[in-house]
Amino acid sequence: MNSSTIRDISLAPQGKARIDWVKAYMPLLSRLKQEFEVSKPLSGKKITVSVHLEAKTAFLCQVLAAAGAEVSVTGSNPLSTQDAVAAALVQDGLIVHAWYGASDEEYYEHLNRALDIGPDIIIDDGGDLVAILHSQLPDLCHRIMGGCEETTTGVIRLRAREKEGSLRFPMIAVNDARCKYLFDNRYGTGQSVWDGIMRTTNLIIAGKNVVVAGYGWCGRGVALKARGLGANVIITEVDPIKALEATMDGFRVMPMLQAAEVGDIFITTTGCTKVIRREHFERMKDGALLANAGHFDVEICKPDLEDLAVEKRELRQNIEGYVMRDGRVLNLLAQGRLVNLASGDGHPAEIMDMSFALQVLSVMYLIENQGKLEPRVYNVPQSVDYRVAQMKLEALGIEIDSLTPEQKEYLTSY
Repeated sequence: MNSSTIRDISLAPQGKARIDWVKAYMPLLSRLKQEFEVSKPLSGKKITVSVHLEAKTAFLCQVLAAAGAEVSVTGSNPLSTQDAVAAALVQDGLIVHAWYGASDEEYYEHLNRALDIGPDIIIDDGGDLVAILHSQLPDLCHRIMGGCEETTTGVIRLRAREKEGSLRFPMIAVNDARCKYLFDNRYGTGQSVWDGIMRTTNLIIAGKNVVVAGYGWCGRGVALKARGLGANVIITEVDPIKALEATMDGFRVMPMLQAAEVGDIFITTTGCTKVIRREHFERMKDGALLANAGHFDVEICKPDLEDLAVEKRELRQNIEGYVMRDGRVLNLLAQGRLVNLASGDGHPAEIMDMSFALQVLSVMYLIENQGKLEPRVYNVPQSVDYRVAQMKLEALGIEIDSLTPEQKEYLTSY
């Protein structure tokens, strides 16, 4: 326990209860744990995990440990770490460096400490581990056989590094697996974002104008759930194809400058910077709610908001009211960080069960192919994607058809 950096070990029983709750709804990870705790395929391996540190992540880490790995864990966002869960993992014998509300300095110190074990494999969420390894700890890169990236933002950073030829070990883009983005990004984000917003504001969604910035898989999910809650949904986009898709899905599409004048709730899901900025804040209604569902807190331009405001008030837990010179108040949720985790519990357990099953099986793929993979970004093997889908169907008690030999021949003939 002394090797960890956490807030309070006495919180461990609370954390264990949270982990035990989600375990009951994560049959895929439970099945993999049962399989790998016998064969111990990760014996002798060290893994550093930087993912939002809450109960579902904790179960992922326990599965890796049960498979024989030495696991070091840290968070990927200062406001998503749950101190009770961190304490439970330490009590369970894992190394943890994280606490809720870490300053920027503490956050990066925790990331560095999590890498002190000299990992063979990393699991990253947003790309901070990869960035630190390449910029500050290059001597560790040679021993890393590979890693996995959980998010869209992280994959964007990886592909940029790959393009410039600076990536020093193979990384698997777990985010780009169909069993990830079709379910986690769409249904997980869609539900958890609204869980976080409604829990934080205690306001009705029906009848409000909801502006969703970005119509990728996360934006699709947020828009879909907003419509189901009775909102009037507006999409802003820079991609003409996505904008056309949103239009044909029945949503209004317009530039953010126009949407700023009519929106009641704004949610950013782009992975880009300064999506909502000064010229938009200047046009917004009194009482507008601003929430971010992207990995980094850069989509809503906080410096512009600070500069325009004459006063900032804490109106409610996780809500800061920025008072404009004309008396309007713009409400920023969760400091502009991931609203579904900073103001909620993140994605539903059943969704993260699929995503984390992909992570575990991708780690096994790295082990099986040690020394064979070049330092570039790889897709999750189709066999892994299909296995996770099949396991999920089996857990739901659903059977599907199989192709007959004649059908297989027909589909491969010309």
